[in-house]
Amino acid sequence: MFALNFYSDLYGDVLRNNRKTVTIRLGDKTDKYQTGMVVWVTIGPRFGRRQKLYSAILDRVELKTIAELSPRDIERENPEFRSHDDVIGMLSRIYGDLITPDNRVTVIYFSRVDE
Repeated sequence: MFALNFYSDLYGDVLRNNRKTVTIRLGDKTDKYQTGMVVWVTIGPRFGRRQKLYSAILDRVELKTIAELSPRDIERENPEFRSHDDVIGMLSRIYGDLITPDNRVTVIYFSRVDE
């Protein structure tokens, strides 16, 4: 079973309220995540204890540059985000790298599965 893990201080509330339905990951993750997969959505620190929130199906997995992200992609990543700069700031905070609009990202669209 694969998991999409999120840092609880950044995303716990929007995940629990089903307001987040996209995750944008730095780099090409298309070999790991594929359309139709069922994954666990978890929150918690890297290398630490995590909590499973729910299972989700991956509706679509796309490779884009940050500059190619649509306003809808950005809003579904975080309802408070409005611009490419918001995404760059978030990715820089998570990955600690210099991120530019030309960086490739994997956009993973997911839907909660009620069990």
